[in-house]
Amino acid sequence: MPITFKPIRANDIDRTVSMMQDFYAIDNYPIDPVVSKSLLKEFIENEDLGRGWLILDNDTVTGYVILTFVFSFEYKGRIAFLDELYISPKGRGKGIGKQTVDFIHDQALDLAINVIYLEIEGHNMIAQKLYLSKDFTVHNRKLMKLTVKK
Repeated sequence: MPITFKPIRANDIDRTVSMMQDFYAIDNYPIDPVVSKSLLKEFIENEDLGRGWLILDNDTVTGYVILTFVFSFEYKGRIAFLDELYISPKGRGKGIGKQTVDFIHDQALDLAINVIYLEIEGHNMIAQKLYLSKDFTVHNRKLMKLTVKK
């Protein structure tokens, strides 16, 4: 049976945040499950923010993917950030990542997305190889961030 994708809904929040915890643990990123649940609820209630899907392998949830939206004058409209793509250890090595990136590409076309950005850890060579094989390119700009303090 092929991989399928199901939009993340309110009843999927606990399961998705549990996978987020597993994903963040890979690189020891901090995560507050209570805050993440609240943010995910806000995200799925406001489609202007983006879209999220559970990844199903034979009807069993094996991961999730989140695409967030940004408006860009440079790119003449809406662009997206592939914010999170997580596949559980049991699902890895089966081509699910490739199918998920193809799905995201199709969704971007349907959603009138002009460009998809993503960030990737330097040590994650498997993911880098996946994205390069799907026509992502290394952007010649550096990603910078400012944490806005309250």
